[in-house]
Amino acid sequence: MSDFLSIQSRGTVSLPAAIRRRYRLDEPGAQVEVIDADGEIILRPKVALDATQAWFWDPSWQAGEKEAEGQRNRGEGTDYPSGEDFLESLDASE
Repeated sequence: MSDFLSIQSRGTVSLPAAIRRRYRLDEPGAQVEVIDADGEIILRPKVALDATQAWFWDPSWQAGEKEAEGQRNRGEGTDYPSGEDFLESLDASE
């Protein structure tokens, strides 16, 4: 899809409403990353995180996620098919 946008006097552009909706750029706090790439200007949508979910994206939490995924890929630990199965295993170990 290609649209031509007019650049306003202060350097602003308006994205079409359908694109704003598709990429959730009509939500409060939504941002667009501007990338200068070899003669192209790329706009990449960046939607603000829900404050209740921000902890998950903390760099230290993400490092732990990567470590846990590595352990899982190496066959370390135990996978449980459900949270209920996990809780039953805890009860059984007491």
